[in-house]
Amino acid sequence: MVFDFGTLLASLNRLSTSDHQSVVSINLFVALICACIIIGHLLEENRWMNESITALVIGLCTGVVILLISGGKNSHILVFSEDLFFIYLLPPIIFNAGFQVKKKSFFRNFSTIMLFGAVGTLISFIIISFGATSIFKKWNIGNLEIGDYLAIGAIFSATDSVCTLQVLSQDETPLLYSLVFGEGVVNDATSVVLFNAVQNFDLSHINTSKTLELVGNFLYLFASSTILGVVTGLLSAYIIKKLYFGRHSTDREVAIVILMAYLSYMLAELFYLSAILTVFFSGIVMSHYTWHNVTESSRVTTKHAFATLSFIAEIFIFLYVGMDALDIEKWRFVSDSPQLSVQVSSILLGLVLVGRAAFVFPLSFLSNLMKKSPEERISFNQQIIIWWAGLMRGAVSVALAYNQFTRGGHTQLRANAIMITSTITVVLFSTGVFGLMTKPLIRLLQPSPKHLSRMISSEPTTPKSFTVPLLESTQDSEADLGPNVPRPHSLRMLLSTPSHTVHRYWRKFDNAFMRPVFGGRGFVPFVPGSPTEPSGH
Repeated sequence: MVFDFGTLLASLNRLSTSDHQSVVSINLFVALICACIIIGHLLEENRWMNESITALVIGLCTGVVILLISGGKNSHILVFSEDLFFIYLLPPIIFNAGFQVKKKSFFRNFSTIMLFGAVGTLISFIIISFGATSIFKKWNIGNLEIGDYLAIGAIFSATDSVCTLQVLSQDETPLLYSLVFGEGVVNDATSVVLFNAVQNFDLSHINTSKTLELVGNFLYLFASSTILGVVTGLLSAYIIKKLYFGRHSTDREVAIVILMAYLSYMLAELFYLSAILTVFFSGIVMSHYTWHNVTESSRVTTKHAFATLSFIAEIFIFLYVGMDALDIEKWRFVSDSPQLSVQVSSILLGLVLVGRAAFVFPLSFLSNLMKKSPEERISFNQQIIIWWAGLMRGAVSVALAYNQFTRGGHTQLRANAIMITSTITVVLFSTGVFGLMTKPLIRLLQPSPKHLSRMISSEPTTPKSFTVPLLESTQDSEADLGPNVPRPHSLRMLLSTPSHTVHRYWRKFDNAFMRPVFGGRGFVPFVPGSPTEPSGH
């Protein structure tokens, strides 16, 4: 048998060329991320632009350059991978959202946030799905099944409120900021749960029992994913509290916190649950218990590590979206009918506007009925800002669209290509146009801080700070509440005075049962050289 050295050398040469191309792609992408950070920093003062819009613009410009260099054959340097997004990029973004959430404001407005984030998203999902089914079936788009139309509803129900959050002040408008931020996170989780429920369900024969089964599947995913996130967070707190990693090495402490956070996400994937919901609530629990159990240096390290990973992942995603917007392979399918592509994108954008308005204003009215204090009620101007904040679409919508309508980042079906290009068009238009209009709109509609002075939170002003524990504040301490706080006699009173009812009872339970076992604020980690070990209380 004669060994062909020529064939071996040729194979090695092709492999070497492929590896070199990957290195070139990675170098270019890292350089672009650096450019986004630098430009975003230079534009920080006027706050008209943010890193998301900057990354989209740079991605578009880079795509044009690559398109010209490649002779119109390609516009991006990386092929979209579902594993890359769902396994590596999405977890740090969602976990950091839960880890940095202002828990006092979040749970004070929890009922309203859940109304908007869960019930509102469900309403938007129904309207967008029904509208897309009614309109697109009459057009010559291609072969789309009922599962595809329901997936469209979930895809375009996922919001991206980063532009609004960068303009709002957490100190001047704590209620508005809390509602926009909280609803945005719960909305993303609910959209993904809906998307997974639709994908894992037989939709060939829809009837009443099937619909109820779909709702039951949704509720099961929502509840079980939340419970898994809480359990994983508590487990990490218990391990760190009992083993005192910091007495020997803060590196081990930081490593176990980061790995346990990632484990919560992967466990949800393993059990076919909603990983996005699991890792979000894991982040909330870990910031309340686990983070307080580590040493001071580990707290600073983990805080900035999670924020940095989330920041880079978001820029990476928007850069790719900007490049992929010019992907020739997908636009080739709609090149013969560009008018149809514009019509589809316009209809989807219109359904987003209608679906958003259909729940923001009615649910705000319902929420206001349960609020006694005028400062806690959502004014009409604030309702408009909340409606506007949810009009922008971002990374989650793009990822879900790729998951539904492509295989490995590629598609050969006309209908699927139309939906991908339409999704990218809606994301680009909503983020670019609506994002740029956000600041003047908020300046026009935002109420005077004087009207909200009583509601200013005692939490730190920076959204990247995690020094305030869950549901605890110097303003709402047990001493401030006093011994004669009235007990709730109705559901309305329970919801309208949460800081005097739900929060008070939770603090009692937390101090009596949870913190002695899982640590948290007040727990002093063991420090080498200390004369005594901490009690954990």
